[in-house]
Amino acid sequence: MQKQPVHTVVGGAHLFRRDTAAKLGRIAARYVGRYAADPASLADVLGNRLPPETAGALPPETAEAVHRRVRAKLEREPVESFLIDFEDGFGARSEAEEDEAATGAAAEVAAGAAAGSLPPSLGIRIKSLSEATGGRALRTLELFLAGLARTGGGLPDGFTVLLPKIVGAGQVERLAGALDRLETTLGLPEGRVAIDLMVETPRSLVAPDGRIAVPGLVAAAEGRCRTVHLGAYDLTGAAAVAAEAQTLGHPLCDMARQLLQLSLAGTGVRLSDGATNVLPVEPHRGKAAVSPAERSENAAVVHEAWRLHYADVRRSLNQGFYQSWDLHPAQLVSRYAAVFSFFLEGLDAAAGRLDRFVTAAGQAVLTGSVFDDEASGQGLLNFFLRGLASGALTPEEAARSGLTAAELQTRSFRAILAGRGEIRHQGETPPRGRER
Repeated sequence: MQKQPVHTVVGGAHLFRRDTAAKLGRIAARYVGRYAADPASLADVLGNRLPPETAGALPPETAEAVHRRVRAKLEREPVESFLIDFEDGFGARSEAEEDEAATGAAAEVAAGAAAGSLPPSLGIRIKSLSEATGGRALRTLELFLAGLARTGGGLPDGFTVLLPKIVGAGQVERLAGALDRLETTLGLPEGRVAIDLMVETPRSLVAPDGRIAVPGLVAAAEGRCRTVHLGAYDLTGAAAVAAEAQTLGHPLCDMARQLLQLSLAGTGVRLSDGATNVLPVEPHRGKAAVSPAERSENAAVVHEAWRLHYADVRRSLNQGFYQSWDLHPAQLVSRYAAVFSFFLEGLDAAAGRLDRFVTAAGQAVLTGSVFDDEASGQGLLNFFLRGLASGALTPEEAARSGLTAAELQTRSFRAILAGRGEIRHQGETPPRGRER
């Protein structure tokens, strides 16, 4: 299974090109050079000038490593997941224009696959399967997949189709049925195309009878569902939240995240938070010369947007959402700064706890004032796996956990203990110690 990306970068289908990921990385790197050229500048923007109540403000002692790793990430792999958008990011266009965009995007994906320039994860967002746009959505899906099939290169690994504005399981069933037919017609392996779901209407979160609707939507995908995304702004707007109060930090979004976590825990379905819609867009750009006052205003706008995005990403991470959306290339800077600082700041505590726990043969232990059992061990292991996958942690830093590279690759704390001979009988659970 592919690793979960730390973000989904969304861009209009009419703008997608085979080298889009690298281009976004170059733009983001230019923003670093202009507005956070050194670690001290980054720490000032995302540390000293964050509100005191913000969790995870970037401390100076971490800034050097974060700054270095952000720059390296933007050069090596600036985008982990890209969504080619035929909905909001595409806008209102004619039937002919969307037909052309669907076939054109497919050709660019094929060329990118041949050149090795695509991000690790790729997908498309079609329009809603409502009565008004359902036919158009399925035509776009067919044109795109058929265009890829004609190239002979096949689909990129982990390819997904995101379904937006869901109001009932019937729409998910309709998409799954369409994919069944298209895979047969186009000669694709059965179940090759995954489905992602966008929870952004009240009925996609809570059914009319009061039940949590999400598990039913996932079941309707017939085993294809990989990730469920929270659409914060449509959801809060539908609940009559005023536009200026529609943020990822709104209590309604907190509740939605918790319902998603509780209803999908243990299913293997990934969760993704929404986007920060205040973007780091320079107010004075595209001019041959910019005055000192205009440069100062540009910096103020970019820095403020970075601070908001950084705080949103750190909140998502703290709440157990390891993926969320980015809408502008400059958000890659605050994205990776937030992700890398989260793992670096938690490294010492997590390494100490995991090392002591493994040394104690998987039995429940008290580390300082923290009580750990086998479930905690898997959670600590996941911390290191996600940190390594994102580039936030180096193999040498992960080794401070007391685990070898081979043990980390098992991705299972129980398997690690079994490999060390700590679980003596198959199926036997290690002693849990006394409950406090």
